[in-house]
Amino acid sequence: MDQINMKNEPVLDNFWMPFTANRQFKAAPRLLASAEGMYYTDVDGNRVLDGTAGLWCCNVGHGRRKISEAVERQLTTLDFAPTFQMGHPIAFDFAAKLAKIAPGGPDNRLDRVFFTGSGSESVDTALKIAIAYQRAIGQGTRTRIIGREKGYHGVGFGGISVGGLVNNRRMFPQIPADHMRHALDVERNAYSKGLPAHGIELADDLERLVQLHGAETIAAVIVEPMSGSAGVILPPKGYLDKLRATADKHGILLIFDEVITGFGRLGTPFGTDYFGVVPDLVTTAKGLTNGAIPMGAVFAGRKVYDGLMVGAENAIELFHGYTYSGHPVACAAGIATLEIYEEEGLLTRAAELADHWQEALHSLKGSPHVVDIRNLGLVGAIELAPRDGAAGTRAYDVFVDCFKKGLLIRVTGDIIALSPPLIIEKSQIDDIVSTISEALKRAV
Repeated sequence: MDQINMKNEPVLDNFWMPFTANRQFKAAPRLLASAEGMYYTDVDGNRVLDGTAGLWCCNVGHGRRKISEAVERQLTTLDFAPTFQMGHPIAFDFAAKLAKIAPGGPDNRLDRVFFTGSGSESVDTALKIAIAYQRAIGQGTRTRIIGREKGYHGVGFGGISVGGLVNNRRMFPQIPADHMRHALDVERNAYSKGLPAHGIELADDLERLVQLHGAETIAAVIVEPMSGSAGVILPPKGYLDKLRATADKHGILLIFDEVITGFGRLGTPFGTDYFGVVPDLVTTAKGLTNGAIPMGAVFAGRKVYDGLMVGAENAIELFHGYTYSGHPVACAAGIATLEIYEEEGLLTRAAELADHWQEALHSLKGSPHVVDIRNLGLVGAIELAPRDGAAGTRAYDVFVDCFKKGLLIRVTGDIIALSPPLIIEKSQIDDIVSTISEALKRAV
């Protein structure tokens, strides 16, 4: 009882919050108490429309009984079992179901699934698989990874090394990596609807880095098909195809980080399917279990998997894994989530809503402070002009204003990012845009 005050509000001191200005938040907290469908309810009983699918993860909405019942059944049947030299059926069942919708479809056979506990773990796993594969095929000098400026690949040491967000990197040591330039070009591509027309030449950066470091030193290149966390940065037309061709030319593996674009966000099962460019490895998390239980997965192509299945049959092929790889309760949540995707057609529903979403977002062109609007599938970004000497504060004020008016958005710097659950209705899209429009008018 000493942890709860007389108003039944939690003591805020002890929880060190991630990616949060702790002192600022605890002076004026925003606390969510429950959720159902498209809405959160805060501790004061106010409904809040979810414009961000939680944190890009609650694709089928909140409070889905099929998921909670599957979790309860699994907890009372088998709460945990190791997957080191042991196994349990539900992990194999889940992997088999995922293989049926694997990125790129059945012909491309990215159907070998390594389970992790998060997107960050998925990225570090994919990087280690890439380096291990190169060594297994006699290319042991290939240890460098190429990432991209403004890329976000989680917060493991591998992820921050290949990632390109400076605040995530500046304090920590990193693995050998280099970076291509990012593809955000507001000057040439402002207010693009869908993929921007300009910037394919930026894909030539991979060739430039090959010439700088030597192909024999580079194991893989990792990119988000669409960068989410940096503020919805879209690939120029033809950009990903060019990366694939250059990687093939030099024996470099291509990794797509689909932690955000996976599971229906762009109107196809994966971004791989949307762009028609097939990588060698795909990292996922978030929508994998609808955020109900932490989990991630790496899809590996047969070339990579088979390349590591060498040596004595009793030898461990990859010295890597996590206590919670293939956790039975997470697998149960994941299978239930896949069933909802299939039953409700949610892996393609964003394509049905994309036109309405696009036109609604772009109706904000000309609103106060707006300098760019970007969209793809059921993702959007509204970029605001920064205040002089106070970058990020204007968007943050809009974020707080929207929350007070019953809408949850996400901001990164002066960019408002939107990614609502895939169950959203057109009227709710209109509500999101209307609330943001009014908040922009109040912003200074």
